[in-house]
Amino acid sequence: MPDPTVPSHETLAARLAGVAAGSPLAEALAMRADANLHAEASAQVLFERVDTQRLSHAERFGIALATADLHADIRLSAHYGERLAQAGGPPPEDARWTAALRHVRLLVVEPVRAAATDLRALETAGWSADAILTLSQVVAYVSFQSRFVAGLALLADTAAAAGGEPPVPAGVWHTQPTALSGRPAPTAFTRDELGWEPWLAPRAAATLSPAETEQLQKAGHLQSDYFMLLARDTPVLDHRTRTDKGIFYTHGGLSRAERELAATVTSKVNGCIYCASVHARKAAQLSGEVAAADALLAVAPGGDLAAGQSPRWQAQIRFAAQLAATPSRLGVAELAPLQALGLTTLELLDLVGAVAFFSWANRLMLTLGEPFRQP
Repeated sequence: MPDPTVPSHETLAARLAGVAAGSPLAEALAMRADANLHAEASAQVLFERVDTQRLSHAERFGIALATADLHADIRLSAHYGERLAQAGGPPPEDARWTAALRHVRLLVVEPVRAAATDLRALETAGWSADAILTLSQVVAYVSFQSRFVAGLALLADTAAAAGGEPPVPAGVWHTQPTALSGRPAPTAFTRDELGWEPWLAPRAAATLSPAETEQLQKAGHLQSDYFMLLARDTPVLDHRTRTDKGIFYTHGGLSRAERELAATVTSKVNGCIYCASVHARKAAQLSGEVAAADALLAVAPGGDLAAGQSPRWQAQIRFAAQLAATPSRLGVAELAPLQALGLTTLELLDLVGAVAFFSWANRLMLTLGEPFRQP
C-alpha cells in the first residue's frame, strides 16, 4: 500500500516536476492524494520488489530507461539511468534483451501496429507470459509517468515549453475486418459496446488466492479477460485500478464528462478503438454532447481532432492531444486558452491525469489483445 504520510507534492513525479510546497498545484495534488499515492505505489511494486523469475532489476530499469529515452524525457531518463547504474548496469545484449528492446519501441512509438505475432516473438526469445505482462506494465507505466511529469511541470511553471507546435492529429488504427479468433473486428471508431480478446492467456480464476479473488471481485474484474490477463501481476493491477479510480471518480475539479473526453482524445491519438468506444460513450452520456462526441470519433487519421468543436472542448482537445503525443508537445500555447476559459488548477490537474492514465491504458489494450464486435 502507498505510504499515506508522504505528501502528494513529495512523490517522485511532483519532485521531478518541481512542484513547490504550499503552491496551488501542491494543494490540488493533495486533493487527488489517492491517485498520486497509488501511482507512486505502482512504481514501487514494478521496480522495488524482488521477482527475478519475471524480470531482473536491471531489466526493469533498463526497460524504463529505454521508454524514457523514446519519450525524450530528460528528467525520467536521468532518474532511471541512475537506478539502472545502481542495479549493476544494462542486461547482457543477448536475444532475450534485444527482443525486449524491440518490443519497448513498439509499445512506446507505434502501439497500434502491435499484433499477436509480436508476443510470440517475445516468447521465442525466452519471455514467459508473466514476464511479458510485467514488461508491458513497465513500459505503459513510464509512458503514464512521462506525461504526468510533463503536465505537472507545465502547471508548476518549472518547465514552460513554448508549445504551439502543429496540432497532433488523429492517429491510425486497426482496419483488419476480423480479430485473431475470426470474430468480426471494428474498423472505425464507434460508441458501440465492443468486446476485447487477449493474445496471452488470462490468469485462471482457480489460481487466485482468496485475497486476490476478493480484490478482483470488488473491482468487478473477475469476468473480464482484460483484467484477468492483468491479474498475472496483481500488485500492479491493484494500484493501477486505484490510480484509475482516483483520477476519474473524484469530486470537484474537471467534470467527469470532460475527463472522459480527455480519455477519448488520447485514444484517438493512439488509435485505440476499444478505449475510445467506452469513453466517448461516457462523455456523450454525461455531457449530452452526442453530436460533438461522434464528430470527434469520426475524425480520420491525420485529421484535426478539434475541428468544429465548441471553444471549451476545442481547447481541451488540443491540450490533451499535444500531451498524448510521443514525445509530448505540450506547452504554454496549449495551456493559455484553458486558463483564459477559467479552468482552475485542480481542473487542469484532472485533465493531465486523464491523458496520462490513458497513455498507460491504451498501450496495454493495443498490445496485449484486440477488440471485436459483439454478436
